[in-house]
Amino acid sequence: MGKSRNTRRRPAAAEAVVEAVDGGLAQLIPDPDRTRAWTLLIDGAPQSHVDLDDPAYLSFEYQRRLGHVIDLLAPPGRPVHAVHLGGGALTLARYVAATRPRSTQQVVERDASLVQLVRHRLPLDPAARIRVRSLDARAGLAKVPDGWADLVITDVFSGARTPAHLTSTEFLDEVRRALKPAGVYAANLADGPPLAHLRGQIATVAARFGEFALIADPAVLRGKRFGNAVLVASDAPLPVAELTRRAASDPHPGRVEHGRQLTDFTGGAAPVDDAAAVASPAPPPSVFR
Repeated sequence: MGKSRNTRRRPAAAEAVVEAVDGGLAQLIPDPDRTRAWTLLIDGAPQSHVDLDDPAYLSFEYQRRLGHVIDLLAPPGRPVHAVHLGGGALTLARYVAATRPRSTQQVVERDASLVQLVRHRLPLDPAARIRVRSLDARAGLAKVPDGWADLVITDVFSGARTPAHLTSTEFLDEVRRALKPAGVYAANLADGPPLAHLRGQIATVAARFGEFALIADPAVLRGKRFGNAVLVASDAPLPVAELTRRAASDPHPGRVEHGRQLTDFTGGAAPVDDAAAVASPAPPPSVFR
């Protein structure tokens, strides 16, 4: 009996998943260009992109910039201890597990129902050493042993705003306590003109760390539009030259500011403590259109 042509069926198109979670309405939208890739939105705001077939693929520009920080943290492939404050679809934890096998990671995500949705629909590699705690980010950070982490990443948004208690010098004191002496802190920040929040966050990091740098779209730094910026800090020297090269070669090129230029950029903004801390500004509605 002869074989007919085109006997293999194309996989059925994935359908969007919509579920109520603690933080609002979660949507998992299939990526039309990548077979097992999904974008997570909460109340219409894009949060994460995950490719289950290629967890080393980072679609969002701010996640690519955080990926550069991870890549330059230590020699390629060396396992690290990482803490992720804010889980989303666990994109960066998956990235660390894929690029640095045998790494040990803790993820702190307050939204327990979101964690359950992500685990069910976007399952983790069973071999990945990733522990997820459903706690407030600062409370979860307090449970990390002193000097345990090579890396702490903050990527927490509630209603598209970073909560105030994750923007202060007291919060950074907890970050430093959890970090190894040469550990690295990285934060995903969002701001728009006049960039008062971003300037205050740089001043706050400068009050607690010896070295710091900022990676952002030039238009954001010029106050032309609302967008993300990645703030990186350590008490050890940062690989500024290589960060600069990698950010410049991204699909959406970023600029790295460091040293005197970055200090001048703060415009004399004061460090933020718990008493003065406020949430980051809400993005304008046009950002997500």
